[in-house]
Amino acid sequence: MRKFKILLGSALLAAVAAAPSHAADFSFSGTIQYQKDVIKIPFTLLQDATDVRVWTDSFHSGGNFDPITAVWKNGVIVGENDDDSTIALGQTYYDSGLRFANLSAGNYLFTIATFNNFANGTHLNDGFRYDSQAAIPLASWDQPANHVGMGPNWSVHLSGVDSATPPPVPEPESYAMLAAGLGLLAFVARRKKQA
Repeated sequence: MRKFKILLGSALLAAVAAAPSHAADFSFSGTIQYQKDVIKIPFTLLQDATDVRVWTDSFHSGGNFDPITAVWKNGVIVGENDDDSTIALGQTYYDSGLRFANLSAGNYLFTIATFNNFANGTHLNDGFRYDSQAAIPLASWDQPANHVGMGPNWSVHLSGVDSATPPPVPEPESYAMLAAGLGLLAFVARRKKQA
C-alpha cells in the first residue's frame, strides 16, 4: 500500500509539472523624462507559447511620444517595431507592438523607447541610437516625424506571458541626491570661474 501511495504521489507531481501554465495579461504605465530613456520590462514564458503580444497604446493620436518597441531574449533582439497599430484595440497610428505566433520558453525583455531611438545592433549591450546624445527633456525635444511638446506618458500591455515585472520607479531620495550633486557641481564651477 505504501508503494502505491508513493507511486500515486509521484504521478500527481508529474501531472502538475506537465500541466500547461496559465498565461496572463499585464499592463504597465509611467512617464519618461528624456528622449534617450529606454523602459525595460522583463517577462517570462514557462513553456513555448503560440500567441504572445506586446504593444503600446499610449500615443493617443499625438498626445504622447511616438514609441519604438523591441523584444530581447538573453540579450539578443527577437523583434523590433516602429509602427503597428493592429495588435490590439485602443492603439492609434504611431503606436507600436509585436505579435509572436511561436515563442520559446524563457526569460525576455520588452523595451520601449522614443522614435528614432532604435537598437544599435542585435545585442542589448550594443545600446540604442540616442545613448551618446545629451539628455533633452521630452517637453522641449523636437521628436522626428512629430513635433515639440510630445507627452511623456507610456502605456504598454503584454498578453500570453506567464509573468512580467514593472520597471523600477526612481525613489524621491534619488532625485534629491541628484539635485544636490548637480547644485554642488554648479557651485564649484561658479567658484572656479570667479577665481
